[in-house]
Amino acid sequence: MKIFGFAGYSGSGKTTLIEKLIPLFNREGYSISLIKHAHHGFDIDQPCKDSFRHRKAGAKEVLVSSGKRWALMHELNGQEEPSLSAHLARISPCDIVFVEGFKNEPIPKLEIHRSAVMKPFLFPDDPHIVAIACDMEIDAGLPRFDLDRADLITQFIKKHLGMPS
Repeated sequence: MKIFGFAGYSGSGKTTLIEKLIPLFNREGYSISLIKHAHHGFDIDQPCKDSFRHRKAGAKEVLVSSGKRWALMHELNGQEEPSLSAHLARISPCDIVFVEGFKNEPIPKLEIHRSAVMKPFLFPDDPHIVAIACDMEIDAGLPRFDLDRADLITQFIKKHLGMPS
């Protein structure tokens, strides 16, 4: 599996861009999976649902399955958060795993930057950023893409990962 990351501050448009890229890769026959690093307190479960009640009762893992999807929830119960490589080992085989967040991991990344967020660029301090998608002109010594050019970003990612065009 190839791995490609997306780094940027909250509100910069990471999710929106990834949402545009996935269908473009799918149309070309590539299967994409995604690992997203979330804030500490996130929960995909809902209070009063059976799975929530089982987890709160102390089950270490709860797997919910239906005819359309399944999800596995794993309680850390004070254990350290698993590494990106541990999560990658759990992902079913696919062509590319997009990684949103995990900004300190040594994987190739596209920095997503929006001037309205008023945060500094990440690329000066991250040697793993291989390109930038932003809403302003910048001379960073890296390939730069307009945030709305998912088509060009798709081609760049494929080329960077050594995948056929």
